[in-house]
Amino acid sequence: MLDLQTLRDHPDAVRDSQRARGEDPALVDRLLTLDKNRRTATTALDTARAEQKRMSTNLKNAATEERPRLQQEARAAAERIKLMTADHAALEADLATALRQLPNLIIDGVPAGGEDDFRTLTEAGDKRDFTAEGFAPQDHLDLGRALGIIDMERGARVSGSRFPYLRGDGVRLENAIMRLCQDVAREEGFVPLSVPNLVNEPTMRGTGFLDSHAEDIYFLELDGLYLTGTSEVALVAYHSDEIVDLASGPLRYTATSTCYRREAGSHGKDTRGIFRTHQFQKTEMVVVCRQEDAEQEHERLLHVERRILDMVDVPYRVIDVAAGDLGSSAARKFDCEAWIPSQERYRELTSTSNCTTYQARRLRIRERDPQGSGNRPVATLNGTMATTRWIVAILENHQQADGSVVLPGPLAERAGVDVLRPPS
Repeated sequence: MLDLQTLRDHPDAVRDSQRARGEDPALVDRLLTLDKNRRTATTALDTARAEQKRMSTNLKNAATEERPRLQQEARAAAERIKLMTADHAALEADLATALRQLPNLIIDGVPAGGEDDFRTLTEAGDKRDFTAEGFAPQDHLDLGRALGIIDMERGARVSGSRFPYLRGDGVRLENAIMRLCQDVAREEGFVPLSVPNLVNEPTMRGTGFLDSHAEDIYFLELDGLYLTGTSEVALVAYHSDEIVDLASGPLRYTATSTCYRREAGSHGKDTRGIFRTHQFQKTEMVVVCRQEDAEQEHERLLHVERRILDMVDVPYRVIDVAAGDLGSSAARKFDCEAWIPSQERYRELTSTSNCTTYQARRLRIRERDPQGSGNRPVATLNGTMATTRWIVAILENHQQADGSVVLPGPLAERAGVDVLRPPS
């Protein structure tokens, strides 16, 4: 959550952040009022407790004839303190609830507005001219069906819509993508973790996914556990309630996991093929670092994502996501969007977010202040290396006129196959 001192010292900046996100700036004023009332109640309660302590001393030293009166006053004071304590606890709870509703403070330079108000930072790679090559590009589902690697019908029969089967070379391709990610992650100094896919409520809430993403999360009511839509949740929470040592530099982790999303708000959107599914594979990166290093680490995560995209030879652009399209935890987010020939537009393949201290405050991840003034929150960042969705961009951008798909070298090496061909 946001630091209360930041809210007190820079309320206009927080209001501006709310407006840029398309959120209500009045929440800032409500929080300031709750904070003021809570602090006033704290002072009054401390004063009452000090007075109670003084009365206790007086009662102990009082003459016999004074004791009945002092005892009556002490009982009245205890009752007042009981009521004041309850009121104080209610104010604390109201303040905590309101604070959880406040998204992270955006970083200067983030574009204001919604999904379509992003800023394009760069474009990379060459789009193929299929007209010059003499054929019209097929979409990934037609290609996948003809190649015998994507089966939507059986998935729908077994689990419902948005649950595809991958088979044969489709599975090998998905595994190759994830292996490539893990190989690059190792070269970039990330420690691999095998993470839980089921987490408890404090973990899910602490990472911010019960705020803006709650409707997309599968919940197992009998167990009180949530299925994660990204290993970011478990990776960030790895150091919850800990004081970490960052003297040797940032902590960098990666995980490949099965992820689950309800896609509750996407009815009728991307229903064809495997672009938006309820279950998929994903390789994620998370960094825990000092607050001062967060923006540099954000650029590093983007570099890693771009490195992998360059290796699979897919045209893409990098965008600075607008404030209204950020999750509640993110202060800034960069997306890499691949060119999808059949749609003639760019679609998101990766994203990387700087969450500053927002998640760390919720999960109580701290470091010893380098200046020697106690402990302070760390910064956390995350970045997608790849997901099953990458198969869409790879099939479409590397398809041939005869319906085959030539895999780029790094994937061919890891999949054990150079060319995907329709079964004879």
